[in-house]
Amino acid sequence: MDLILSGRVAVVTGASRGIGVAVTRSLLREGCTVIGIARGPIPEDEDVRDQDRFSYLRADLSSPDAIEALAAALPGRIDVLVNNVGSAPPRPGGFESITDEDWTSTISLNLLAAVRVTRVLLPRIPSGGAIVNVASENSKLPDPLVMDYSVAKAGLLSFTKSLSKELGPTGVRVNSISPGPVATDLWLGAGGVAERVAAATGGSAAQVRAGAENAMPTGRFTRPEEVADLIAVLASARFGNVTGSDFVIDGGMRPTI
Repeated sequence: MDLILSGRVAVVTGASRGIGVAVTRSLLREGCTVIGIARGPIPEDEDVRDQDRFSYLRADLSSPDAIEALAAALPGRIDVLVNNVGSAPPRPGGFESITDEDWTSTISLNLLAAVRVTRVLLPRIPSGGAIVNVASENSKLPDPLVMDYSVAKAGLLSFTKSLSKELGPTGVRVNSISPGPVATDLWLGAGGVAERVAAATGGSAAQVRAGAENAMPTGRFTRPEEVADLIAVLASARFGNVTGSDFVIDGGMRPTI
């Protein structure tokens, strides 16, 4: 199916690795021009880095000033905005160990970054454009191990729904996706969730991974490419009446209807 994305201009935050790189690759494959934004260095993926239709900006999206500065560096029209930036630091010490600084940092990156980037770029998104916010399964399955992250992502769902109602008459669609565990460095890499949970509980990263896999009926982590292709579908004007919805991609982990 042709997603009719060729020639569209897309902005992807958190584009230096993981889901962000996969989203960038998917949108480039569909013919988009993609501007990636992240704090880290340009992605090493040659399929992304060497594309003529790809450009990259380094910015700390937890900083309101950095987000405001983006406006001058980005092109006039933006058809697709993917708010993907985020981080899920485990809190093995429980609620009482989470400081005000922790709460502020987590909410700033996982919720307010999307709010601020959207506010800056919305005037450039025409009718027929799309915003996709990357939330989390933890928005509906809160986990005390990532309590502040769960709260922030629940807020992102509410933001998505509220904004979709406001923008519906303008023709700009707003949706979210809620991935479960995804096979990225955030979860499985050095210093990722699996290693940090293992260090806190006295187990091994392999045991943590196996426990997560056992919680999913499919028995495996979601691949970044699967998340990316779902985002590309939601970015497409072929689905022009889909807005205000959250799409779960978690291998069947969520037990509720």
